[in-house]
Amino acid sequence: MSFVISAEDLIHVFGYEGRSVTFSCSYGRSYKENEKYLCKNDCGSRDVIITTKQKNDKYSIYDVKWNRVVKVTISDLRSHDAGKYWCGVTRQWYNDLYTEVRLHIKEDRCCDTVNQTQSTEEGSVTISCPYDSQSVNKLKFFCRGNRPSTCLQQAVITSSNTQDGRFRLSDDRKSGIFTVTISSLTLKDSGSYLCGVQRNSGFDVFTAVELKVKELESYNISGIEGRPVTLQCPNSGQQHDNRKFLCKGDQHNNCTDMMENQTKFKLLNVSSSCFSVIITELEAADAGTYYCGSDSQLRFIKIQLAVVSLHQTSSVAPTSTGEQVTSQPSSLPPPSHNHVSLFYILPAVFVLLLILTFVLLLVLKYKSRIKQGTFIQIIHSH
Repeated sequence: MSFVISAEDLIHVFGYEGRSVTFSCSYGRSYKENEKYLCKNDCGSRDVIITTKQKNDKYSIYDVKWNRVVKVTISDLRSHDAGKYWCGVTRQWYNDLYTEVRLHIKEDRCCDTVNQTQSTEEGSVTISCPYDSQSVNKLKFFCRGNRPSTCLQQAVITSSNTQDGRFRLSDDRKSGIFTVTISSLTLKDSGSYLCGVQRNSGFDVFTAVELKVKELESYNISGIEGRPVTLQCPNSGQQHDNRKFLCKGDQHNNCTDMMENQTKFKLLNVSSSCFSVIITELEAADAGTYYCGSDSQLRFIKIQLAVVSLHQTSSVAPTSTGEQVTSQPSSLPPPSHNHVSLFYILPAVFVLLLILTFVLLLVLKYKSRIKQGTFIQIIHSH
């Protein structure tokens, strides 16, 4: 085999370390039966890597005669595999024909800069992915992990399918940013993600994101029907004019806003860390799950409210007239309590006094009988 004299074409191939690449080199119809081979560098006799008559664990070459292409696969790529290759077609009386191949290899990880973002369990998060002006019409995609080599194949959402379960993709072409929103977050959603833009030639472009999903704080509270109850909610940041919410429903992203009814639900005691909402007159229908906070994505809390009817309180006295907290997160101050009503204490005291009086009478009666028996014995002795 001779050195390369001329090349009919140039093919650029891009791959990642540890992965494999496959490329095809075409040839003319009159060379179907000729031997094909892959070589490197200047393609001298010592540079031939594999021919269609050989087998190799790292390199494979297959002649697809019906399509007149040679299919080459290089496995387990390493950085030193990068460089210039040649697809060769042997000719008996003439110089061999060559197609030049340039193999580019990158490390299969991304990226030097990782954007950090966080949200709360059961909430949602929106991740921004910028791209350049040349990528406006390119396919955008979003995947989990930090392996660029498999990101497109394992994408959870793409710009060609913008809604898929909990994932939604929006592309703002004017600003050059596409966003991915993940709803109904769970703790398992924490981890690494990649924003990707497909390139027709060359490596796809990626930005890396690290998402942290915090456990949702929650507490249980109970109140008496017809009386008020106070809910404590977190306030994010130092601003006092941000939107505060209290909504009711089984899921945070699908609950009914209760703050619109300002007669029954009243906001008070606003500080930089928390605020309170009073439900003025509890009804049985008010029982259920609530979410409250000052930012629906960054910080909110889950509250389970139980409503006890008045006739139920006669058998079990609550710790307060208006409400009873069974558990609550330590990051919030305790809910405000009313003074304990004498209505519940006096009957208990009265019953206790009756029992003590009864016991005292029994003791006096017992002592009286002892004295009487002693007196009778003295009389008989005389």
